[in-house]
Amino acid sequence: MVEKNTSAYHNLNLKVWLDGKITKYSNAKVPILTHSLQYGSGIFEGIRAYEAENGTAIFRLSDHIARFMRSMKIYSIQPKYTQKELEKAVVQVVKANGLKSCYIRPFVFYNSDKIGLATYGKETSIFIAAVPFEDYYGVGTAKGIRCKVSSWRRINSSILPVEAKASGNYINSIIANNEAKASGFDETILLSYNGYVAEGAADNIFIVKGGRIITPNASADILIGVTRDTSIKISESIGIVVEERETHKEELYSADEVFLCGTAAEITPVVNIDGINIGNGKPGPITKLIADSYKRIVTGKNEEFVDWLTYVK
Repeated sequence: MVEKNTSAYHNLNLKVWLDGKITKYSNAKVPILTHSLQYGSGIFEGIRAYEAENGTAIFRLSDHIARFMRSMKIYSIQPKYTQKELEKAVVQVVKANGLKSCYIRPFVFYNSDKIGLATYGKETSIFIAAVPFEDYYGVGTAKGIRCKVSSWRRINSSILPVEAKASGNYINSIIANNEAKASGFDETILLSYNGYVAEGAADNIFIVKGGRIITPNASADILIGVTRDTSIKISESIGIVVEERETHKEELYSADEVFLCGTAAEITPVVNIDGINIGNGKPGPITKLIADSYKRIVTGKNEEFVDWLTYVK
């Protein structure tokens, strides 16, 4: 029987960083019984690099790696490398692959293949991959996406630590996203256990109403996203008031504009929720303004936020 290679990247000759060394992606292998594959006990980050004015620029690298370190601490994982060492490793991987723009995935996992839940005393490994990446939803900011409010609720901190970007947390997002896709929508929106708007499957959510921006606060058990913080700072820099508070579901339907944001999603307009058009059913002007500002920042065309860029040299 001919073995089928199902990897999306096997023909690209990509290189990854694994426990301190650059190696071929095809050589970075772990046992099929690896603990983190069985139980979702990995910690990860999502980072983007862009083709910018002065070369390839990694966006908010130190902020992402800082969250990576915090997530490990929450799960009692002792980091084998310092934050600076991991930042240097990210730059090394992007450079080794010669990518002008890419998505970067740091991942720490338990490499033990011994059956059993306990992680105490088990060794961990860290890999960092950088892969070609384009528009996450495939629509850009010109069209927008349709969302469904999920029947599943967002996990909360009494169940799992939502502040950590842990693999197992995303089973919650996957089942909600599957429900939305099966119903003909592009993405899901989850409510918190208390019924307030929380977030998308892998994105934070913003509502535009009366020239102001509203976004759920931490009490909705959201992941505090780096792109969420970016969107808030962009909005404030152009004079738009941002209100972080508990947000009711019906506020989505009556909003002038809605958009999702995340490392992969960037700034993505939402034009319909549960069959109800948002505004006139097209991406709105404030969403477009923030999306355009975001693009200028990540490509090095805005001096105010140049400190957010780490250039690959």
